[in-house]
Amino acid sequence: MSETTQTRTVTTTKAAGLDVGALVLVAILLAAGFILNLTVGKALAITGIQPEFVISSYCLAILLLRPTRAQAAVIGLLAATVIQLTTSIPGLEYVCDLPASVLMATIVIMTGERGPRGVIPFVGAFATTAVSGLIFASLATTVFLKADALAILAMLPIVFGTAAFNGVVVQALYLPLKKAVRR
Repeated sequence: MSETTQTRTVTTTKAAGLDVGALVLVAILLAAGFILNLTVGKALAITGIQPEFVISSYCLAILLLRPTRAQAAVIGLLAATVIQLTTSIPGLEYVCDLPASVLMATIVIMTGERGPRGVIPFVGAFATTAVSGLIFASLATTVFLKADALAILAMLPIVFGTAAFNGVVVQALYLPLKKAVRR
């Protein structure tokens, strides 16, 4: 096979779907995020900021694997299923995490590889967490709790604090995980 044919084969295979190694990486990251949510996340909740480590984990998966938007939606679907195990509002996580995971993939696709010390992991995780949190806060407040829309304003510090925390977590873990995945 010529080099051009080999390149096309690899590109076609990657575009067709995530390979087994990629799915294992997603599963490991989501499991770690879930465990951290139940332990560290609940402990830090007394500060008013409850880190969403599952969101951080799917942001890391998307950064490391660089999937298509459709593949990122599948990762978001898997993450929402994991988060759904601990949420108080059934089904809401799907509405939050599907668009957020596609947003993360869009940020990664649009920015490409910006060097090892870039801020894309922080920016992407911050935006993803903020979007997911704003959707959750808006729907939980107005639809499920039937509260006034102004009540959403009271949740903004929590949403943006959590987004900043997740951004820092993803930025700190991205380079070490990227090096480990290369091996």
